[in-house]
Amino acid sequence: MVVSMDALRAEARHAPGDILQLWKRNMLAYRRQPELMVFSTIQPVMFVLLFAFVFGGAIPTGPVEYIDFLLPGILAQSVLFGSTQTGVGLAVDVTSGMIDRYRTLPMARSAVVAGRILADTTRNVFVVGLMLGVGFLIGFRYHGTVAGAIAMPFVAVLFGQTFCWISAAIGTSVRRAETAQVASFVWLFPLVFVSSVFVPVETMPDWLEVVAENSPVTQTVNAMRGLALGTDFWEPLVKALAWMAGIMAVFVPLAVWRYRSIQ
Repeated sequence: MVVSMDALRAEARHAPGDILQLWKRNMLAYRRQPELMVFSTIQPVMFVLLFAFVFGGAIPTGPVEYIDFLLPGILAQSVLFGSTQTGVGLAVDVTSGMIDRYRTLPMARSAVVAGRILADTTRNVFVVGLMLGVGFLIGFRYHGTVAGAIAMPFVAVLFGQTFCWISAAIGTSVRRAETAQVASFVWLFPLVFVSSVFVPVETMPDWLEVVAENSPVTQTVNAMRGLALGTDFWEPLVKALAWMAGIMAVFVPLAVWRYRSIQ
């Protein structure tokens, strides 16, 4: 037991440096494959333009301009879809034998998963910044406080980072990148569209409204809208943070355990 505890302490000491090295490795991969960044930004831009200019006029949002209603939802959608790259990247490392190489190195076991998630969170920061820029170009405006304007993108990035851990658990549980991608989108699509991302949940059938209203996506998007519009945000923000804490409490240890279990 003493040896085991000493090993855990040594791993904890080296973990930050190991995570940083793995983050650099994954960011270098993005540099060498710029098309990954290009395609990860095209989709959210297309969604915001499509809904703002094609469907926006048919969606009632009360006194709020539709672009002001839409953009917080698009930010949440962007980071959620971006989180799938965590699972895909880890699955690629498994199939390519990179994981076996990592195991021969004196590094913290958790660094492989955490380094990948840190890199994907960095990418999400870029995507959120880009989408805010696009939003401002087509009419989005903040109506709340400066603190709210700063907090809104931070909440989006934190939300994406939370779901990266779910994707990591999937990526370390399958053996092919294609399987990881399909497995992620199977549950992400209903989670995104059965929410307040694009439309008020009040427009949904009663039974579906109950599901959508209690979704982590809806609570996070409502909190972001409140921060951006200067309306009530505390209740949805607390619920959103509770969802994030619960998800991470389950999937952080699960992802690390699945990584350690890879044969």
